[in-house]
Amino acid sequence: MVNGSFWDSVTWGHGEKLSEWFLEPTCPHCGRAFGKLKPLLARAGEDQLSVRLIIHSQPWHLFSGTASRAVLAASLLPDGRDAAWRVLAAIYQNREEFVATEHSHGPNMEVSLSSMLKRIERYAGVELRGAFESQSATTLLKMHTRYARQNGIHASPTVMVDGIVNETIGSRDEVESWLAALDLA
Repeated sequence: MVNGSFWDSVTWGHGEKLSEWFLEPTCPHCGRAFGKLKPLLARAGEDQLSVRLIIHSQPWHLFSGTASRAVLAASLLPDGRDAAWRVLAAIYQNREEFVATEHSHGPNMEVSLSSMLKRIERYAGVELRGAFESQSATTLLKMHTRYARQNGIHASPTVMVDGIVNETIGSRDEVESWLAALDLA
């Protein structure tokens, strides 16, 4: 578990129980889990639960690095928390625009990283280039990666509850199951 303002722009709620969600921005399973996080927080109550997103780039998702950096760049903006959420939501909602077919080929293979970033900006309605190109975005990406590695995170989505990996929480589960696994039912 990490404390401090570093995590403020990727944390929702202020409850004592901390759930940390390791999500890869182009992963369909992560997208499924992400779509349930606001309902989870609403059901649990923001005074009972904190939901923190750890952006977890995975190299077999070919555009993972660009998408991950875009989410973290958004978190650096003045409305960082909301901007990061919008960028992540836009990527998940338009996933086919940000992935290679079977991780290795398809129409997106001809897309430059600059064009990919413009797509993300267009879908999310967030201007990212300045933050994306900043050293701060590099630092955040390294910090999220280091945090995942030091906690033994490989696959996504993975959830840690109060600093311990909870393997009973899956992306296909209903919010009610998550509440039970979090001892908040």
